[in-house]
Amino acid sequence: MGLTLRQLALGTSLLAIGSGAGLIATHYVRKSGSSSLPAIVRAATQISNSPTTPPPNFIAAVFERVGPAVVRIEVSKGGNGKGDGNSLLKRFFGQQGPDSQPDENGPAERGTGSGFIVSTNGEILTNAHVVAGADTVQVLLQDGRSLTGKVVGMDPVTDVAAIKVEAQGLPTIAIGDSTKLVAGQWAIAIGNPLGLDHTVTAGIISALGRSSIEVGIPDKRVRFIQTDAAINPGNSGGPLLNDRGEVIGMNTAIRANAQGLGFAIPIDTAQRISKELFSQGKASHPFLGVQMGNLTTELRDRIKRESDQKLEITQERGVIILGIAQDSPASRAGVQAGDIFRKFNGKSVETLAEVLAAVESSTIDRAIPLELMRGKTVITVNITPAEFPKMRDE
Repeated sequence: MGLTLRQLALGTSLLAIGSGAGLIATHYVRKSGSSSLPAIVRAATQISNSPTTPPPNFIAAVFERVGPAVVRIEVSKGGNGKGDGNSLLKRFFGQQGPDSQPDENGPAERGTGSGFIVSTNGEILTNAHVVAGADTVQVLLQDGRSLTGKVVGMDPVTDVAAIKVEAQGLPTIAIGDSTKLVAGQWAIAIGNPLGLDHTVTAGIISALGRSSIEVGIPDKRVRFIQTDAAINPGNSGGPLLNDRGEVIGMNTAIRANAQGLGFAIPIDTAQRISKELFSQGKASHPFLGVQMGNLTTELRDRIKRESDQKLEITQERGVIILGIAQDSPASRAGVQAGDIFRKFNGKSVETLAEVLAAVESSTIDRAIPLELMRGKTVITVNITPAEFPKMRDE
């Protein structure tokens, strides 16, 4: 029978979703009918491209060179009851994602985010939560052009979306390598915070490899870059750059209860997902069908008190399985609530972040060995990851 839903919520869940821990998506939303900034104000925020005036420092040089490839994305969400890409998770837990959608009979909303151009023929990357539920997408370029965008695909699991506009010869952004980043190096953010077009901020990379659990959005499968470069609502989907002007991440979230804590999706992740989105319209993720959490003394004691099963938990730490989805790879493999991960495909795993990374790197429909501790016994089962359940509109 497994643990109750309330008990499952004790641990960090693979499927849980929400703004969590004061985290908010950096997506600016306003009601329809409110005016955009006047063109003269937007123009005043743009840097001069005069070749006779050299940039005063490397940040200005990066902004001047990269700015034309950073776009403003405006979406209209009419009150038609469309899903927002998180509907499957809402059915499980009855919670809202980072940006609530209008009710069927409610007023239309307009959302503003950022994005960046990755190909001269109009391929653009942004956050999935920026365009989720959008009826129309307009892409505003620095040179004043407004192009109609088509959402080719979006992946709520990593919060990456792919947009296409019909244009040629567009300015593009250089792609960096997020696998070679180190904490302390320069970080530059360009975007449209609070509707203020083409704003540039700078700071450093504060930390690397922040798990989605640490960031407060455990439903995402991302190892985030943390930066203190100022990021605000409207920066969503904009680029985080190194000192050479190469994009190293996609700005996606901030903590509402703190300053200097911004998070970006590593560009290696965003690029890998976007290739699938542009070619197939969707991205695939392996799925086991388990809910799990980092085992702590408090969690162990509470499970022993409140579980409707007599679970023998002999470990003091590790990743414990709290529940099994029906007709899932885990249920078919004989995995049980109370099992504790030891090895995933032959590699030791001790934290939830390590398990999630191992699942994401596995192959759909290819069996792998899973070593578990069940009570005092070590067992091995073969599990075949399936494709992550499709996000269907309500």
